[in-house]
Amino acid sequence: MSGWKLGKATDLDGITVKHEFYCHSLLPCVLAKLFNMMMDVGHVPRNFGLSYTVPILKNNNSICCKSVTVDDFRGISVSPVISEVFEHCILDRFGDFFISRDKQLLTII
Repeated sequence: MSGWKLGKATDLDGITVKHEFYCHSLLPCVLAKLFNMMMDVGHVPRNFGLSYTVPILKNNNSICCKSVTVDDFRGISVSPVISEVFEHCILDRFGDFFISRDKQLLTII
């Protein structure tokens, strides 16, 4: 979990990266069993795809200069922390089979 920022927003379940960073040492074992079971069964829980979008102002100067429009904001999607851990595990194990392209699109080789 190196490189993750500890001050990130909570997901829809109220879990943050801090929860998993400072969790009991048994949690990674439980998550490994869960992820292996998901790979064996070939099913990912529907809640892993749930997220919410937070609007962030692109440029603080735009508030003072003009009326603010939708184009002055960009969205940041907050995904469930456990699904992000699962995604990192998949990319760590199978990352050689993916090619990263512009706009974060992944294609399978």
